[in-house]
Amino acid sequence: MLGDQQEMSFIDHLEALRWHVIRAAIAVVVFSLGAFFAKDFLFHDLMLGPSRPDFWTYQMSCKAAALLHAPGLCIDKIGFVIQNREMSGQLTMHISTSFIVGIVLGFPYLFWELWRFIEPGLYPHERQNSRGAVFFVSVLFIMGLLFGYYIAAPMSIQFLAGYVVDASIENQIDMQSYLSTLTTMSLSCAFVFELPMIVFFLAKAGLITPDIMRVYRKHAIVVVLIIAAIITPPEVTSQIIVTIPIILLYEVSINIARVVTRNRTAALNTQLAENQGVAE
Repeated sequence: MLGDQQEMSFIDHLEALRWHVIRAAIAVVVFSLGAFFAKDFLFHDLMLGPSRPDFWTYQMSCKAAALLHAPGLCIDKIGFVIQNREMSGQLTMHISTSFIVGIVLGFPYLFWELWRFIEPGLYPHERQNSRGAVFFVSVLFIMGLLFGYYIAAPMSIQFLAGYVVDASIENQIDMQSYLSTLTTMSLSCAFVFELPMIVFFLAKAGLITPDIMRVYRKHAIVVVLIIAAIITPPEVTSQIIVTIPIILLYEVSINIARVVTRNRTAALNTQLAENQGVAE
């Protein structure tokens, strides 16, 4: 370990990591059990919400359509039926979905345990400069999750459910396919929203600067478009809705890198001046 902590052996590090992992696993199990026993809310209200026209996002789209006098924006029906085609399908999906929800609910605690393992290895000034990391990582994760659940996923589900090649073909969607789309979209947005914190830590390590981010801004936009195309259906509206906040996060990240780089340079200059003073 660094700073004022007594140096630990490799075995001691493994032992400390083991207990962090155990506590994190217990938290996931507890949240998963809570989700499992809250079956009605978990599935009827949460997971199956975007499959019904009374979902909040669709209601807001109809209100926006009324204000803008654009009835085409209103989503008042969903053109598919969710089915289960396997004997143990609902039980298996109940268990796996509860586990995923347990990880999502426990994410702030999971990151806190990870941070508790990493933090003693930082110098005092690094710990000082990284205060609030758990809070901001958790907030960005929740913001991305909500954006994915209320914006990106419903738009994708509505597009895919309404897409037909012939009116005689009825969309009967397998339950696993529907839940996979919903969770993939929501979690993808949650992790993409961590971009500012990723840039923060990379800038702290001196691996990235605002100048580099500005130079490669056009390349980053292309990458963002590719990411949006991967996590959304092949429909322009959904891709634009996902792309806009990611580009905004990239611009915010440039400012974060600028502040971190400026502070890092000032700290290095101060340390260099102090070292020169001692040498003299």
